[in-house]
Amino acid sequence: MPRHESAKKRMRQNEKRRKHNKSQKSRVRTKIKKLRSLNDEEEAQELLNDIKGDLDRLAVKGIIHENKAANRKSKLEKYVNGLQ
Repeated sequence: MPRHESAKKRMRQNEKRRKHNKSQKSRVRTKIKKLRSLNDEEEAQELLNDIKGDLDRLAVKGIIHENKAANRKSKLEKYVNGLQ
C-alpha cells in the first residue's frame, strides 16, 4: 500500500478511471451485440453510425487503441453491407 498522500490519491484516481473506462467499453460492446442481432438494414446502418462515433471517441481518449477501433469499424461495416 502506498505511504505518501500523492500515491494514495493516484490510486483513487486510477480506480475511478478504470471503472469509467470499463463502463465505456462495455457500453460499446453492448451496442455491437445489438447491431449483430439486427436484420433490418436501415436500423443497422443507423446504429453503426452511432457505434463508429463511440469507437472514435474511445480511441481519441486512449481507452482503446486506434487500430482496434479501425478494425472493429471495418468488420461492422462488412457485416452491415452483407445484410443487403
